Amino acid sequence: MTITSEPSGALVYLNGQEVGRTPLTRDFLWYGNYEVQVRKEGYQSLDTNTWVVAPWWQWPPFDLFAELLPVRLTDHRSLHYELSEATPEQTDPQQLMDRAQAMRSQLGESRVAE
Repeated sequence: MTITSEPSGALVYLNGQEVGRTPLTRDFLWYGNYEVQVRKEGYQSLDTNTWVVAPWWQWPPFDLFAELLPVRLTDHRSLHYELSEATPEQTDPQQLMDRAQAMRSQLGESRVAE
């Protein structure tokens, strides 16, 4: 599996585990849903789910015949993610703290009925 991003050098997490910075190539062990997070300073973080579907030779009953072939079939996937530049409000520490304080006061005002 090859993962690239625009811009390159973004930090990638697959299913909550850090796997490296783009561009990167790694083996993948299963097909299915991957939770992907791509982060880079100065850019909006990207959180998404990506489905990696098994190729036809991995589906029953084709998988039985594929095992009997004299050649080994391999699968390579390429994933690409585009990051958007962060706005000044998202990168300004003071504005972030102001939003956090506002959220804290909202949470303090909401009480669960006992």
